[in-house]
Amino acid sequence: MKLDGILQYLIPKDKKFFPLFEQATANMVKTSEALCTLVNTTTPEKRKEAIREIERLEHVGDNITHMIFNELGRNFITPFDREDIHELASVIDDVVDLIHGSAKRIGLYKIEEMSDPMIKLSELILKGAQELNVAICNLRNMKNISAIKEACVKIHSMENHADEVFNNGIAKLFDEEKDPIKIIKIKEILAALETATDKCEDAADVIHSILIKTT
Repeated sequence: MKLDGILQYLIPKDKKFFPLFEQATANMVKTSEALCTLVNTTTPEKRKEAIREIERLEHVGDNITHMIFNELGRNFITPFDREDIHELASVIDDVVDLIHGSAKRIGLYKIEEMSDPMIKLSELILKGAQELNVAICNLRNMKNISAIKEACVKIHSMENHADEVFNNGIAKLFDEEKDPIKIIKIKEILAALETATDKCEDAADVIHSILIKTT
């Protein structure tokens, strides 16, 4: 192996991992925005367009995750623990996958009227994605640790709110809806959306762990 190849192998990959994570969270924000468009539109064609956009962004997210894993396999030295890199990339990818799954169900189940809990959970997912993006962008130089911690606190608060929205939404669904098939469809979508907020919190937990280990 040539000397420049050896050096490339040994130098910490801040210039590779951080940009990839920033791309991943930026893509998650775009996917969340498309989800909010989906649940708020009343036009069937716009709804289909939003679902197609979410599917496209899910493929973008998969490619970014794949690149992160490839970098892990190629590089000996990383900016923080390999396990944390793998876990963070995985949970960010999970959020996008869950949004995609929710959007597909909305299309396949022919859901035309979105419930208030579906809309609210979508908004909370977007807030979680935005805060994760703030935290990730500040991880690169660690100059604003307070901003990272504040973003993580906001994500935890968002997830607690999402739990409340989900539980109340399910209770109302069982109380008011008489069609058992519709109950199953709506419950599946709400569960996927709520799980996406859990994954945002998981990502915040990984970021908090990185802070503890590096500061």
